[in-house]
Amino acid sequence: MPSLKEVKIRINSVSSTRKITSAMKLVASSKLRKAQQAIGGMRPYQQRLDAMMSHIAGELGDEINFSLAQVRPVQRAVVICLSSNSSLCGAFNSNAIKATLSVIETLRAQGVKTVEVLPIGQKIAEKMRKNGFEFDSAHANLLDHPQYNGIASIAAKLMKRYALGEIDKVVLVYNHFKNTASQVMHTETLLPVSLDTANTTANKGQSLNYIIEPSYKGLLEALLPKGIALKLYTAVLDSLAAEHSARVIAMQTATDNADQLLHDLTLTYNKTRQAAITAELLDIVGASFQ
Repeated sequence: MPSLKEVKIRINSVSSTRKITSAMKLVASSKLRKAQQAIGGMRPYQQRLDAMMSHIAGELGDEINFSLAQVRPVQRAVVICLSSNSSLCGAFNSNAIKATLSVIETLRAQGVKTVEVLPIGQKIAEKMRKNGFEFDSAHANLLDHPQYNGIASIAAKLMKRYALGEIDKVVLVYNHFKNTASQVMHTETLLPVSLDTANTTANKGQSLNYIIEPSYKGLLEALLPKGIALKLYTAVLDSLAAEHSARVIAMQTATDNADQLLHDLTLTYNKTRQAAITAELLDIVGASFQ
């Protein structure tokens, strides 16, 4: 049985750790509220823009021949993977790393010769470097203060490379914020652009009830780059909300575990203290009969 001093030291240590995890939970909760507001305001806009482009694409039909929507055999692909810059967020980063490696293996199994990785987040950048991938930056600043212009510049470089034929596919891998208690890995193709015309082609012959200038094709050509950049920006906001949500859950779990450990240690301390008192009383009583 440990001594009273050892148990007391451990109680103080666990109490200090509990204060830290509790404070981190409060900070993460505050950041989560802001992240929820950001993604809650952006997601409907992005979905509406996608619907608008799909509607216009349905009007164009077979006339869609944009370079960003051109599907070709995939020989060179880029995987954009999102993680966090720091740890203590449960399985958030490990899930992103596993999903990214799975996507890379799938692409290679499909015969893709060259797979590049574009990380957004320090944790996944470190892991990808260990796996032999090279890149210029981890783009950690995009997560600290997410700004549309910085993310749009990344999307613009990828679109330029795709239009020039330097890459044939861009895949986006990130944690999707489903709700406060759940984050789901999400994988989608950023390039080539997929315009879902199923709903519009089903009603063939029903034109849009407004006039578009200069033309459907001109408008869609202008909207495509904006839609791609906005999708990447929305994914970053989505991943941030999922990160803060995962950290809230992780810190709450750590705080609960600390409470349980404190309860057990306090019980052990009381038992040890009572045993010591009983031993002293027995020594006193035994000495009185001698």
